[in-house]
Amino acid sequence: MDVRWTDDPVGIFEMVQRVGNGSYGEVYKGRHVKTGQLAAIKTMDVTKDQEEMKAEINMLKKYSHHRNIATFYGAFIKKNPPGMNDQLWLVMEFCSAGSVADLIKNTRGNSLKEEWIAYISREILRGLAHLHQQKVIHRDIKGQNVLLTENADVKLVDFGVSAQLDCTVSRRNTFIGTPYWMAPEVIACEGNTRAAYDCKVSHHVCLS
Repeated sequence: MDVRWTDDPVGIFEMVQRVGNGSYGEVYKGRHVKTGQLAAIKTMDVTKDQEEMKAEINMLKKYSHHRNIATFYGAFIKKNPPGMNDQLWLVMEFCSAGSVADLIKNTRGNSLKEEWIAYISREILRGLAHLHQQKVIHRDIKGQNVLLTENADVKLVDFGVSAQLDCTVSRRNTFIGTPYWMAPEVIACEGNTRAAYDCKVSHHVCLS
């Protein structure tokens, strides 16, 4: 898909249907107008946390070129009529099979077969290894942030709370992420939180 960086996505992408929403905004199934290729469009109000938005865009631009991270296509500003806030559109690879959380919910007994757990876990760890090699920690690994393509490729998404570790800082001590999936030491506000916890993915989500 040949996508140019531009101020406004009108005429380049069109929304097809909403597929998710949260405190950050909404996610839509979209389509590239010229080629018809599907894409995921994450929309956010530009008046919200701009530092977090910039951080997510930078993370996606730098590190999404990996088989286990959803490919980033571009960021756009959708201009709205006076009286309405403009929107930031983050456009990325569309994963049509949904999330691991969806897969578990729709599986009989709400648990996956051992071979599927092993496969998904391996692919998650490959994506995290790529990030950790670049000194990046995701900080919000959970079933909703692990997506599947129609070919069963596993993709990590949602880098809104990710962190870049510089050469002088070996750990982040901020309390951030989804509480239910946080590392115990983060919840306890201990000072020895480590990037390595990203690799201790909560495999029990696949087993429960």
